[in-house]
Amino acid sequence: MELNTGATKAGDWRNYERVLLPPIRDLHKLEVYESKANGYNRLRDVLENDDWTPESVTNEVKASNLRGRGGAGFPTGLKWSFMPEPDDRPRYLACNADESEPGTFKDRQIMEYNPHLMFEGILIAGYAMQLDACYVYVRGEYEHWIRLMEEQLQNAYDKGYVGDNIMGTDFSMDIVIHKGAGAYICGEETSLMESLEGKRGYPRYKPPFPAQKGLWASPTTINNVETLAHAPLIIEKGGEWFANTGAEAHPGPVLYGISGHVNRPGVYEYPTGMLITDLIDEVAQGVINGKGVKAVVPGGSSVPPLRGDSLEGVTMDSESLQEAGSMLGTGGMLVLDEDTDMVSYLRRVTHFYQHESCGQCTPCREGTGWLEAIVTRIDEGEGNMRDLDLLLDLCDQMEGRTICAFADAAAWPVRNTVNRFREDFEAKCKPSMHPTGAELSSGASATA
Repeated sequence: MELNTGATKAGDWRNYERVLLPPIRDLHKLEVYESKANGYNRLRDVLENDDWTPESVTNEVKASNLRGRGGAGFPTGLKWSFMPEPDDRPRYLACNADESEPGTFKDRQIMEYNPHLMFEGILIAGYAMQLDACYVYVRGEYEHWIRLMEEQLQNAYDKGYVGDNIMGTDFSMDIVIHKGAGAYICGEETSLMESLEGKRGYPRYKPPFPAQKGLWASPTTINNVETLAHAPLIIEKGGEWFANTGAEAHPGPVLYGISGHVNRPGVYEYPTGMLITDLIDEVAQGVINGKGVKAVVPGGSSVPPLRGDSLEGVTMDSESLQEAGSMLGTGGMLVLDEDTDMVSYLRRVTHFYQHESCGQCTPCREGTGWLEAIVTRIDEGEGNMRDLDLLLDLCDQMEGRTICAFADAAAWPVRNTVNRFREDFEAKCKPSMHPTGAELSSGASATA
């Protein structure tokens, strides 16, 4: 294994000191967070220092160029600025802790090891947008993390960090932890709001957007756990520090969740802009049994996979991955070795999306079922060459034709896996039947 010693977008990442998940024992406890991690002092500074107005806090987040860590990568400060001026309606923040994307498991690290950083970030966001309450929407399977957060949130309430007249000021805000029922679609922001309101998790039409008409028809902002956890760090270290960490157009620390056929899977905190090859070879200590890399899925199951022979120079930031034909997504990187059957891999993916479609939109409800059925047929050796073009046609009929982006998320991995690993699919397909009755192999041609 040759180590890369040249300059990268991530800078001197080998000497990077963690800030989201610092190596502090029992950091989840309030007293440790206060004594060893400057806990709640960033919030105190914002509330007690006259230089920190709600507008200036938002502007500092804008200056940092923090982009959402939940998958879409939208500029956080800009999203905060969409909140209208206060009126007689309550104002809400929804913290998206649903984390149901396959291959994604980084938010739960914050919820378990550094929950108060998330709470402090929620409160700073609440001050910036002049909010009344935050609902932390956690996937129902995270029972352990929910109990832990409820205990620590109560400690924060008892200490006066949350609730009425926080730290003796006129700022008041509540935080409520809400357990979801385990539906992937509730990670979509409007479905999340429907679920919080006690309804079925169906996406809403937009506009109106949540900032104008969100929870209970009141102004609402939705941010991811990791996104909000950055707010105290930006207040403490400055937007310029954040903007100069990692890739210039997509900066800051990020949690990489690495899984699959690697020797050391896990969640690793480094700056954005890490070379994929560095993450695999050094951070995750290479592929099991020294095998080659067949594919990498950079940001959760919904993003297009990359071929292992096209990874050179590709970095983990939105611009580089877009050029390579994929997306950063949630930063959940799945590594597949050279022996992986990409048809069987895609069969698992299509099964997930068929199961999780909410069924509201016909192209998604019917399309996800057909995608799974056709890929399953190919995987079992009963498909033919025409099925490959049929899969691509189905993707075209699904993408961009539904209320939310779920159908797109189901179509992207199918289209790109078929196109980029077509040899795996052709190897399992029977020859197609020509209309004249002559059989065609994958490489044959026909004349009328």
